[in-house]
Amino acid sequence: MSSFDQFVNLHQQTEPLLIGNVWSAQSARVLENLKLKALATSSSAVAETLGYPDGEVMSFDEYIFVVKRISASCSLPLSVDLEAGYGKSIDEIVANITKLHSLGIVGVNIEDSVIEAGTRKMVNAEVFAEKLRHISGALSSQRISLFINVRCDAYLLGVPDARKEGIRRMKLYEAQGIHGQFLPCITNIDDIKASVAATKLPLNVMCMPDLPDFATLKSAGVKRISMGNSLNHAVYQSMERKMQQVIIDRNFSSLLH
Repeated sequence: MSSFDQFVNLHQQTEPLLIGNVWSAQSARVLENLKLKALATSSSAVAETLGYPDGEVMSFDEYIFVVKRISASCSLPLSVDLEAGYGKSIDEIVANITKLHSLGIVGVNIEDSVIEAGTRKMVNAEVFAEKLRHISGALSSQRISLFINVRCDAYLLGVPDARKEGIRRMKLYEAQGIHGQFLPCITNIDDIKASVAATKLPLNVMCMPDLPDFATLKSAGVKRISMGNSLNHAVYQSMERKMQQVIIDRNFSSLLH
């Protein structure tokens, strides 16, 4: 069985796939040691690590260097958060995905919003669906099997009637040869159930303060649970607290015990 098929199967289990979002080889090894079954990059966390804001400000070459190190340092299936594709044209985006596939990457996230002049906004749904159709068609013509997880930002951006708009977009996207749907910032259990019922594809939700627990998400039919940049933020918040204690104590006991 190919790594792609294994990754697809992880989205078909009774238990939702808890996918670990990483930003470095070190973070990937920690989560692999904890017996997670798959990893994905957080583009936001990688960008912050390199000193950039989110939104494709880091170059793809910089990003792929980090991806290479993560992929070479662990054996788990790895998906890559590709944001809007890191390319102005379909050909550029497909070329980027092909490079990732050559590294053994099993999937990508592609999102239907972009950051322009510091503001994130959703793109036209029909135009984005056509973009997805061309990407999946190009990959198919090259016989590249790669899990395309499409992120719809209706809830993230708080659009009016996010459930209706999210489902409308999901139905458009589902017909374009993709493999999964992702609704970051969805937390209401009725919205989650309605979204699961609206697509035949596995639904991915993300760590949020009001997100139901894993058992509730399982009963609602969620198949993938991710954490975005939350783990990255928690790690560095902990680092700041520990260093503050060193400064207060004037010794290293807080680091060593």
